[in-house]
Amino acid sequence: MTTNQGVYKYPDGDEYKGEWLEGKRHGTGQLSLADKSTYIGHFDQGYCSGMGVMAFSDGSKYEGEFQQGKFDGVGVFTRSDGMMFEGEFKQGKVSGLGLLTFADGTNGLPRNEGFFEGTKLVERRKTTDVVTRARQVGQRARAVQL
Repeated sequence: MTTNQGVYKYPDGDEYKGEWLEGKRHGTGQLSLADKSTYIGHFDQGYCSGMGVMAFSDGSKYEGEFQQGKFDGVGVFTRSDGMMFEGEFKQGKVSGLGLLTFADGTNGLPRNEGFFEGTKLVERRKTTDVVTRARQVGQRARAVQL
């Protein structure tokens, strides 16, 4: 099976530029949504999957791993106000080890580092390896080219 390059404008205003396989987004591409959000990265059978960067219309951004169209794996999420979470995500939500950094560059006292479930820190512990991996994955996601 070979992939083809192409552009498609959806009726709702979304647009996809990139690789296709059997009528589905597959390979590397850019999805521009009608709300001005964009995703640049890898697709698998129509879904954002693998490395990618999702930039939202409000100025927030996720750089990292995706699975079945959701944040899943490790990555870096930066809110539009500059607050950042570096760590693990599952099914589109913060879930697992990570580090929360406020817009002023601080991590809070005591440090907001450990095991998170959504927005709640449930166990404090060192996360150096996970945070390092999340930063590396974020950097690789930013390097994805069309």
